[in-house]
Amino acid sequence: MQGARSILYLVLVAASVVAPFLFPEYGTQLATLWLMIIVALTWDMTGGQMGYNSLGNIFFYGTGMYVAAVVAIGLVYPVGAYTDAAGGGRFVFTSSQYFVGLALGALAAGLFCAVCAVIIGAITFGLRGPYFAIGTLGVAIAAGELVSNWEWVGGGQGIALPVYPGDLDDGKIFFYFLFCGLGLALFVFLKWLYGTRFGAALNAIRDDEEKAEGMGIHTLRYKLVAWAMAAFFVGIAGAFSAFQLIHFEPLETAYQTINLGIFMVVCVLLGGKGTLWGPVIGAIVFHVFKEVTWNYFLGWQWVALGALIVVIVVYFQEGIMGWLMRQKPEWFGVHVERTEMSSGRAATEAAE
Repeated sequence: MQGARSILYLVLVAASVVAPFLFPEYGTQLATLWLMIIVALTWDMTGGQMGYNSLGNIFFYGTGMYVAAVVAIGLVYPVGAYTDAAGGGRFVFTSSQYFVGLALGALAAGLFCAVCAVIIGAITFGLRGPYFAIGTLGVAIAAGELVSNWEWVGGGQGIALPVYPGDLDDGKIFFYFLFCGLGLALFVFLKWLYGTRFGAALNAIRDDEEKAEGMGIHTLRYKLVAWAMAAFFVGIAGAFSAFQLIHFEPLETAYQTINLGIFMVVCVLLGGKGTLWGPVIGAIVFHVFKEVTWNYFLGWQWVALGALIVVIVVYFQEGIMGWLMRQKPEWFGVHVERTEMSSGRAATEAAE
């Protein structure tokens, strides 16, 4: 069983490596797929494993975009002069400046978002259930409005970053492997984390936080650390997106609460909350569904997505992984004894 699982992992990694070369015309869509996997996995860290459903994780994505942009620009030019719409200046970045800015900007974005998660979590984790979800959503909406009125970072017009210094097709592959590498690293990290005492503590908080506290678990500390780790990876993903998109705006792109902020939740619900593979499977299925509706049902795509959300919430709450665990428990190492059931049935038939 373990050998078959290892082979499966190797096949999936190999498929991820060759995908942009087999389907070069879909390089951007494949990179977006990895972005969906990343945000779904990070949302499930708190929403699925810990039981705190956040609607504000998009805050870390948008903040990561802006932090990375400010760092990359500030290393070379004054940020205010660069973003001044009336400046009319010409700003040139060398290849080394571009890649150094990208690397340092992504690291700064991840660390800054992790610190923000600790600060925001210290306040919002006093809320429970829908109050926590609404509170985090309010943080994301407020951040988008504040940034859109902050002229130093471009205000409502957003920020335009330098273009990838090379062939555009090579740039698509480059950003694909950035998202792919981050997604694989996150998956491996979570696979290890969920098997540790830390992962067990998160599940204890989800099942019954009061009992977890009674057992001596410092629940607030675990919640803050988990959200900080999720914010770290989302912030880096936001940084990569900023350079991939080249130009981004605060409300439509960075703090897009109605789009990506909702999509990450739907991916987890579709795949199955509280599982490692659920967010991955849900992100793949949802992304394919979204791309198909956007291409073939233009004008009705939001209706189709809304219908999918309704179906998931009303009829498919356990998700794909939950359904599979119930139908095929042996696939997950669970063996159901049926001898007693068979004996009982035989006795009933004999009595009749």
